Amino acid sequence: MSYQVFARKYRPKTFDDVLGQDHVVRTLRNAIAQKRLAHAYLFVGPRGTGKTTTARILAKALNCTDGPKADFDPNEDVCVEIAEGRSLDVLEIDGASNNSVDDVRNIRESVRFAPARGQFKIYYIDEVHMLSTAAFNALLKTLEEPPEHVKFIFATTEAHKVLPTILSRCQRFDLRPIPTEIIAKHLLHIAKEEGVNLHESAAWAIGKGADGGMRDAQSMLDQLVAFCGETITEANVLDVFGFTSRETVAEVIGSLLARDTPAALTTVQREAEAGRELSQLLGELISSVRALLVAKLDSTTGGDGIPTETWTALKAAAESYPAERLLSVIDVFAETEGRMKWASNKRLHLEIGMIKAAQTLGEVRLSDVIKVLAGATDQLT
Repeated sequence: MSYQVFARKYRPKTFDDVLGQDHVVRTLRNAIAQKRLAHAYLFVGPRGTGKTTTARILAKALNCTDGPKADFDPNEDVCVEIAEGRSLDVLEIDGASNNSVDDVRNIRESVRFAPARGQFKIYYIDEVHMLSTAAFNALLKTLEEPPEHVKFIFATTEAHKVLPTILSRCQRFDLRPIPTEIIAKHLLHIAKEEGVNLHESAAWAIGKGADGGMRDAQSMLDQLVAFCGETITEANVLDVFGFTSRETVAEVIGSLLARDTPAALTTVQREAEAGRELSQLLGELISSVRALLVAKLDSTTGGDGIPTETWTALKAAAESYPAERLLSVIDVFAETEGRMKWASNKRLHLEIGMIKAAQTLGEVRLSDVIKVLAGATDQLT
């Protein structure tokens, strides 16, 4: 049997297996239990969050033996056929390559025929936003009043490109980016099943780099197993994918809070020469400054993965700065992020952003002077 990548091997088979989308799973489960099934569903969300997986699980729940039921046996023939894309009653259509009026016309003609085996004939259209306007319009009437045996499931990463007339005919479910903690925990589970020693810090680093996408994280783990073998450390993750360590992020933030611009620039130089992804470093800096800002308002807020001792020191250093100053630093970094996106020399723009951030922290504002003078006046009187 040929090798199967982790993203396929560990793909969720039932509602219980879906991670990080409890709001979607609960609604679908209740709809099935109460027999309140819509005729059209729209799954919206970033890549790798489970749109196609959830659509297939919903199709299994609808067409399983004695269905519809939420707790089905994923190993029964009907469910296996759906999972492998062999079911005659579940048609998966790529909206990017089947986006013409003729393609939609074929769907309209085929909905008249009863399902071959299951209770419903299910049409799953992925990347539905790629359909042409004419194709959308051709689908409207069928989507509004389909035959009782027909269900439509759509998926898209760009819901704003779907016509409002289509959106109004669907039940919409927004799948959210999966939290880093959930991704890291699942990666550790996969590693254990595969006999791989994945360090917890390495799992966290992969989860952060996956940006909320479970499929991305699983693909990264697959690549790391090929690179490292049976043991994967955080250093391996940083080397392979060019990510920046949490300690480095804390080091840069500490230098900025101490207004030690040369030290911050030296760290940027070191990361650039090591081949790190500077855009990712800047994103981590924004997240960390944001965490410091929130911590000034809520002392229980954590440091987003930064070691506890380091986080405590950073919070103490940030106490001398008002919230407005930290907001200004975030604004500087956000502006820098926009410039770096299309720049050929990302290091130049990041260094300029560092200098501006340090200047922002060190500048004396008129409002600060007025506060000091007001305090002095109160003491004299």
